[in-house]
Amino acid sequence: MPARPRLVEAGRMEFRFETIAFAVILILVIHAFIRRRQRLGRTASSPTAGEDRAATSIAAGGWSGGHGGATGAMALPTSARRFGWLRPNWIRLDRWSFAALAIAMVLSIPILVVFSSVFAPAGDVWMHLVSTVWGGYILNSLVLMLGVGAGTIVVGVTTAWLVAMHQFPGRRLFEWALLLPLAVPAYAIAFTYAGMFDYAGPVQSALREYFAWGRDDYWFPEVRSLGGAIAVMTFVLYPYVYLLARASFVDQSVCVLELSRTLGRGAFRSFLEIALPLARPAVVAGVALAMMEALSDLGTVEFFGVATFTTGIFRTWFGLGDSGAAAQLASILMLFVLFLILLERESRGRRAFHHTSQRYRSLPRPVLRGWHAGLAFAACFLPIFFGFLLPGSQLLAWTVATADSAIDARFVGFALNSVGLAAAAAILAVAVALVLAYGARLRPGPAMTIATRVAGLGYAIPGAVIAVGVLIPFAWIDNGVDSWMRSNFGISTGLLLSGTLVALLFAYVVRFLAVSLNAVEAGLGKVTPAMDGVARTLGLGPGRILGRVHIPIVMSSLLTAGILVFVDVMKELPATLIMRPFNFNTLAVRAFELASDEQLAESAPAALAIVLAGIIPVTILSARISRSRPGHFEDGR
Repeated sequence: MPARPRLVEAGRMEFRFETIAFAVILILVIHAFIRRRQRLGRTASSPTAGEDRAATSIAAGGWSGGHGGATGAMALPTSARRFGWLRPNWIRLDRWSFAALAIAMVLSIPILVVFSSVFAPAGDVWMHLVSTVWGGYILNSLVLMLGVGAGTIVVGVTTAWLVAMHQFPGRRLFEWALLLPLAVPAYAIAFTYAGMFDYAGPVQSALREYFAWGRDDYWFPEVRSLGGAIAVMTFVLYPYVYLLARASFVDQSVCVLELSRTLGRGAFRSFLEIALPLARPAVVAGVALAMMEALSDLGTVEFFGVATFTTGIFRTWFGLGDSGAAAQLASILMLFVLFLILLERESRGRRAFHHTSQRYRSLPRPVLRGWHAGLAFAACFLPIFFGFLLPGSQLLAWTVATADSAIDARFVGFALNSVGLAAAAAILAVAVALVLAYGARLRPGPAMTIATRVAGLGYAIPGAVIAVGVLIPFAWIDNGVDSWMRSNFGISTGLLLSGTLVALLFAYVVRFLAVSLNAVEAGLGKVTPAMDGVARTLGLGPGRILGRVHIPIVMSSLLTAGILVFVDVMKELPATLIMRPFNFNTLAVRAFELASDEQLAESAPAALAIVLAGIIPVTILSARISRSRPGHFEDGR
């Protein structure tokens, strides 16, 4: 492992508050402009005016702030309507909304810091990167992103359609087992496959021994390559597409599918022309998530020797010790991520599909027989085999073989570090999500919408980018405090925030807040507003209502959110590798370090422990989607 750079150097990068302030204002203006255009488009396309128009505006989350709707906007002068997003009631603050906005601003600092580095002057290291490895970073990142996207579409959509719409042997098992690869970090599968399929691995060794081949007598695919990285990530990340596509297929109207069949379309044409277009928003969302995860991966591409922006950030920070160039690389990587976010939103556009019937019937599942059933079984089994069973069994075998030497007091310490960090991050993320979601519930409106969206943006940003964005302002604060204390008291405070668990936990919250926020918002959304009204008539304030009414009701959602964040933190590698304190290791870092030293068998216990922890959210997701459709299947098949 390369020597870690001095964190104090990060603070020497120019940290301009005016740039960040300008970025915040720009984001607000662009967001307001886009939302206003969307609202005007919906209003213009409405067949009626007055109450229908107001209802449309409120349902779409318009600029009314929860009161008045479009009718209130009609009473304003022309100039006020033209700049409706500047109305005084656009931001209505109380303690909860103020806390939510303050939290969102703090959590957005790392992202804005990285974004502002685009405007920093280019240094010698940056010019060296541009002239040598820049093209490779762009090409490899693009090929990796597109390859993983194409692979996850093929595997995820195919398995989702087979499981949701057909009956064949093993369908009920595959329904939840297809999610199992989500429990395995991509870098764990990369280590396993490298150990199994390399030239000296058991697979090629067995082939040479059985066929008496020499080194040049046969060809075998190179695992440690860009193609190998795409294959590994496809088998790990396809459940994102499978999960969303299956939910969309299950939720589709039976009437539409039956009408397609009566018009002469076969099953395959109905899938291509009806079901797949209806599921396109869900499929694109899943593919975008998979692509974001591929761009943010460090362990797989680093171990396979594929130069991407993530590995470039890591090498520039650790190898060259230049935080400015690392931040500039991170800002370019953010452009890739923002492109994927815009692509996902543009794919949905203003398209919306609604059920016109309030009755749901069980989806008809044609029974596949013969070779059709065999193909369906193979199509669902192979992703599970290559994404979970094969690497899991190899990790288990290595763990058994190395248990005596690998599982010792140090291993227990690494496990306790991982569990402690994950538990603390889960508690913080759930608490912050609860404040944001409850503040948005109390004061719905554009300001709170922006706050929650900005706060949840971190999940789309790679961990290495967030690590850079956290270290730069924290080091700037440390240097500022140290300089002031030296000049006034002659005392050096050293590093107060940088390189500490505080900074690492802050990065975790920024990275995974969206996971807990989605779960908490879903839970609060099931609490009827009438309960709030009744509690207020009994003299309870917002805080006591939250503690006595909402938290007991949404406790299961809070626990689910905490578990999901816990497991994500257990698997997180880039942010932990860059920001962990000195002499502080987790299971993920330990597995990466051992695998980097080609001690693949010794890395298995740490990787297997992470996999076992990752099975928990898989079971939760499986339970949630099993009865996700009104009028769900009751045939028990």
